[in-house]
Amino acid sequence: MSPAAVAFLGAAAVALVVMALIQVGAILLAVRAARRVEALMGRLEHELHPAMERVAAMTGEAARAANLAARQVERVDRAITELGTRVEASAGAVQRAVGRPAREGAALVAGVRAGLVTLRDLRQRRRAGSHTGSPASRDEDPWFIG
Repeated sequence: MSPAAVAFLGAAAVALVVMALIQVGAILLAVRAARRVEALMGRLEHELHPAMERVAAMTGEAARAANLAARQVERVDRAITELGTRVEASAGAVQRAVGRPAREGAALVAGVRAGLVTLRDLRQRRRAGSHTGSPASRDEDPWFIG
């Protein structure tokens, strides 16, 4: 073989060894980076695990509080509905209890008033009839029986 071919072959061999060393170095750096990333992920999981547990607990508490609030709103709604029903029933009872006696009282007052008006009219007629003194005025008296 010629010395130039041997030199090219030697240069290729040296380049091949350098390339192999670079590749082994890159592989070692990749393995080292992977280990560091794995350690970082483990540490991150370890540090975030309590925070995630707290977030889960807070989410559970928020759901429980929302459920409790919904039940309280339903209770208030039922109480308001029941109160409205009771107020309507009470108002009806009061109206019946007060209205009937009031109507009866008004009728009684109207009757007494009519009686008083009638008595006043009778007195006025008697007075008017006693002034004239004639038997004809007694005949005109509608209440006269005789």
